[in-house]
Amino acid sequence: MNSKRLALVMALVLMLSTLLSGCGAKAEEVTVIKLGVIGPLTGDYSMYGTSVEEGAKLAAKEINAAGGINGKQIEIIAYDSKGDKTEAVNAYNRLRDQDGIIGLIGGTFSGTTLSIKEIAKTDNMPVLTPTATNGEVTLDAANIFRACYTDPYQGATAAVFAAQELGAKKAAVLYNIEDPYSEGLAVAFNEKFSATGTVTNYEGYTKNDADFKAVLTKIAAEDPDVIFLPDYVAKVGVILSQIKELGLDIVAIGGDGWDGIEADYAEVAEGHYFANHYSKTDEYEVVQNFVKAYETEWSKSPSALAALAYDSTYIMAKAIEKAGSTEAAAIISELAKTDADGVTGHVTFDANGDPVKDISIIQIVNGGHKLAAKVSGN
Repeated sequence: MNSKRLALVMALVLMLSTLLSGCGAKAEEVTVIKLGVIGPLTGDYSMYGTSVEEGAKLAAKEINAAGGINGKQIEIIAYDSKGDKTEAVNAYNRLRDQDGIIGLIGGTFSGTTLSIKEIAKTDNMPVLTPTATNGEVTLDAANIFRACYTDPYQGATAAVFAAQELGAKKAAVLYNIEDPYSEGLAVAFNEKFSATGTVTNYEGYTKNDADFKAVLTKIAAEDPDVIFLPDYVAKVGVILSQIKELGLDIVAIGGDGWDGIEADYAEVAEGHYFANHYSKTDEYEVVQNFVKAYETEWSKSPSALAALAYDSTYIMAKAIEKAGSTEAAAIISELAKTDADGVTGHVTFDANGDPVKDISIIQIVNGGHKLAAKVSGN
């Protein structure tokens, strides 16, 4: 090779090296912090996933307006799980491989969150689920946290409220034997209430049952002070309607599955109580600021799931900020140290990554929510 050709080759190599070096610098520079959201955005349960997406996006918008995370903007990327475990895994893989998220706000349901648990553990992905309440979600997974309380804690808290705040001595339990959520709350309520009072009836039904008058008559014969109904709005609304039809004088208590019951069953739910993650009527400034901001942004009232997703996004953002890095291990370490005030209460995490906080007990009064108490299940 002659000297001129050698010089030309060396010049080209130097030019290519410089270009590649420049590209590498740009690739390493993270200008947008991407966080994933997985939840049912279509189908019968879309209201749950949509609430989580909206809560997360509202928080991200506020954080970005305030300067972002160490000067970097947040982007929320939400994918539809359709409430299906396989769809949830596909969504997670896409968020990780194609979108390059550094943290996950989700999944929304316990089942779909459990379906991605082992993959997320292997990836050491920082995960903060707003709404997956199943006890197994955070066990043996140092990278997974939750903003919501667990099913057992919720059931126990409802029992404490019945005994201490309502003065109940006798309680009946009516639950869906085919639903892990309903059964988990029923078991916890039964165990906690039995320690100080008497459970007169512990009755089950299936998802297809629609006529509860016989079992309600049986329960009424034992004259309990309260009846615990741990199920979702559609089923609880039917049961409360039949309690009213029978003219039974009994106070009902439920779990967070009742959230939104006033929309379709305000009349039959009047005067009854349910445990929830927050109350829209809580006068705490943080709560009222959130409610106003959400209503302005989305033109509707925020559910508890929206509030939990909002808090989760702020908690994740603060962990990333304190870590001073987008490295997973650093973010997870800061998540474990969380000590924050949020819409759903003051949050710290125990050794399992579960929140330590009070539960709001809401009473339906004049078709709306009234904060009756804040109670601990301990």
